[in-house]
Amino acid sequence: MLIRAAFDITLSSPAPTPLILALSPHPTELPRLSADALVVDPAVPVRWFHDTFGNFRGRLVMPAGRLRLTWSGLATDEGRPDDMDPGAVQHPVENLPDEVLPFLLPSRYCESDLLSQEAWDRFGAVPAGWARVQAICDHVHESLIFDYGDASPFRTARSSIEEGKAVCRDFAHLVIAYARALNIPARYASGYLGDIDWPDMGPGDFCAWTEIFLGGRWYTFDARYNAPRIGRIVMVRGRDAADVPMITSFGPTNLDSFEVWCDEVPARAVA
Repeated sequence: MLIRAAFDITLSSPAPTPLILALSPHPTELPRLSADALVVDPAVPVRWFHDTFGNFRGRLVMPAGRLRLTWSGLATDEGRPDDMDPGAVQHPVENLPDEVLPFLLPSRYCESDLLSQEAWDRFGAVPAGWARVQAICDHVHESLIFDYGDASPFRTARSSIEEGKAVCRDFAHLVIAYARALNIPARYASGYLGDIDWPDMGPGDFCAWTEIFLGGRWYTFDARYNAPRIGRIVMVRGRDAADVPMITSFGPTNLDSFEVWCDEVPARAVA
């Protein structure tokens, strides 16, 4: 199948303001993606770089006034739900690859150290590996209520437990924190996820989920839906959302408009 992904974002600022963007598809997605270049209006230079997590980021100085960012791409997709392997094992820490070790540590939004005792009390008796991670996702899915209207940039994994409310990034953070507390490498991912084979979720948005290292590879887990989904397109990965905010502004900036699309392209449209 083919999936169209796109965004149209407008910002405003009273003065020239440096920005860092994390709005590009992850380099691992490029083999299956045909995309236009980012359009910046008014046109200003963008300097592109790869960050320490391998994400493709852009730097620019936004002029005073309004700035519009638009992008569109077409991705091929096999139409299969997220991979599952109930037999995937948890590796002893001493056998983990060096590059996954940072994803065992506490981070800004994922206080695995503070949740260690709770994690072991809740999940320590569950068999290690896939079953334990799925138990974490089941618990987080049941414990948090999704609420767009109550999103907070300050909510952490621990505070989401206390508040009981969440958006997708909060579900991801709590799964990450519990997993790391149990010595399971876990990282944050975000990107596009549409409504393919799923009830209409309303206006489009970017989505966040969790990736867990089991059985020698990373698997996708998404406690918000707690079911395999079709058609994810990764933009960024990091320890948590603090590593990969979509737009980082170094000055007063308003988000004036925000539209995201991620839709299957009907066969007749590409015939």
